[in-house]
Amino acid sequence: MVTVLALSAALAYGVADFLGGTVTRRSTAIRALTWCVPIGLAVVLASALLSGGRPAPGPMAWGFLAGIFGGAGLITFYRALARGPMSVVAPVSALAAAVLPVAVGIAQGERLDASVLLGVLLCLVAIGLVSMEANDGKAAPARAPGWRRLLDSGPLMAGISGTCFGVFFVLLKEAGDGSGLWPIVGARLGNLVIVIVALLVLAFRGGDQGPRVSGRTLIALALLSGSLDASANVLYFLAVHDGLLSLAAVLTSLYPAITMLLARVAYSERLRTVQRVGMAVAIAGVALVTVG
Repeated sequence: MVTVLALSAALAYGVADFLGGTVTRRSTAIRALTWCVPIGLAVVLASALLSGGRPAPGPMAWGFLAGIFGGAGLITFYRALARGPMSVVAPVSALAAAVLPVAVGIAQGERLDASVLLGVLLCLVAIGLVSMEANDGKAAPARAPGWRRLLDSGPLMAGISGTCFGVFFVLLKEAGDGSGLWPIVGARLGNLVIVIVALLVLAFRGGDQGPRVSGRTLIALALLSGSLDASANVLYFLAVHDGLLSLAAVLTSLYPAITMLLARVAYSERLRTVQRVGMAVAIAGVALVTVG
């Protein structure tokens, strides 16, 4: 069951990231999140009410802290999508998000069967392969001098976002499952706090929030992205409490495969040979995990 839940979470995350990236390219990360996060909160709140359980201070606090990291990761990730191709940004973020939970799981004494362990390792290799960026010899346009240009690069921001997502995965495991889905509600509240703080900082500094998310199509994409992201949170939460942290996090972190395929269809972003090899390795890894 953990395999089905985690792969379903990967599918939902992949589609959500593609839709969120589409909205961000026509607006900004913070503008997109002002639509995505509230609808996501509504989705998980409804899910928690329907699934039963009662909110408890401890699990809610763990969820809220997870949401703080998750919200920071979302803002950084959407900004990365606006700076670099989806086929590079999503895998880099996913690799960083997968490595941290695996390390924590192993440190906590998790042990995988040989075939499952091999499958997990193949999935990690696959995420790394699809994250390789082509070097065409062209100089990147200088948006800002020195360290500011480095910090504004898509791959680096993707790595930072992935680290935040990795912490998010670990903290949701710590939240436990004794209070139903209420820790996810806490997590979405944490997301909302991060978005509100970001908006206040921009307003205080007089920063430009960018073009508004307008038009029925763009608004619909933002709402669908937020709903799918929240649904993925629920699926991952169920997966990680049905099995091992290292296994659930790695399988969930395969979501770039979906984002890449959608980007290939919608934006004609080419998949390099090494990325196609990575896709094949991912399939082999998932097969081994499923059989194990």
